Amino acid sequence: MENKKIIGFWGYPNPDIINNTKIQYPDAQWIDLDIDFNNPKTNILPESYCKIIRNIIDNTIFLKPDLIIAPIGKDKCDSGWFASKILEDLGFNVIQTIYEELYPKHEIKICRSKMPLYEKITTITADIIKPIPRILPHAIIPEDNTSKNSLFTPGFWGVPPNDLEILKLFPDTTHVYGWTRCVEAGTPADLDLEMYVNPKVPTVFYAQAFCSKAQLAKYLADKYNGLYIDIDDYASNSVKAKIEAFLRLN
Repeated sequence: MENKKIIGFWGYPNPDIINNTKIQYPDAQWIDLDIDFNNPKTNILPESYCKIIRNIIDNTIFLKPDLIIAPIGKDKCDSGWFASKILEDLGFNVIQTIYEELYPKHEIKICRSKMPLYEKITTITADIIKPIPRILPHAIIPEDNTSKNSLFTPGFWGVPPNDLEILKLFPDTTHVYGWTRCVEAGTPADLDLEMYVNPKVPTVFYAQAFCSKAQLAKYLADKYNGLYIDIDDYASNSVKAKIEAFLRLN
């Protein structure tokens, strides 16, 4: 019996390539190489580098996927492009993809739903490979904190963090902005949507340390009087305290 193929991916690969690969390998196991699985570290990349990209390299070296689908354009980042070339040079089978479609595929619902933030973001990322029903059993939370009758609605802007546990600090009414919102819409390269924030929503702007998106996060945090945080690996108690204090004060 042939062993089940392992397909690694990161970011938001071109949906056509995902679908064609599913047809070619219907029983394959798909692994999101962005995620921190606590696999052994390699010394291929500098220690002071984006943890998400280091996850990609470390996971690939340890798991040895048969095929890697690697976004390399504006839908990911230059570091993703560099990682794809390094892995290709190391002998891995890499398909580079660019998906810069700007026409939304889906209405933004998950980002606006009354669902735990951890569940919101993991649902959005899981939807990349295994599409979910677009009818959700959760209420949509209005983005308005001005009404006395409205629920407190904070915001989380950014990419899915390496330390997903920080998402559990936020209330279920949290709205999601940034690249993750673009992923739900199906437009990971839509910079205008990525920079959209409702100014009435007190928002935490998150960036992975050493990530170029920190430029956007810091700029938008200053513009909208939000909280800018960057985390290298896992959140320290001081970072968690900053988030909790920001949410309480707003």
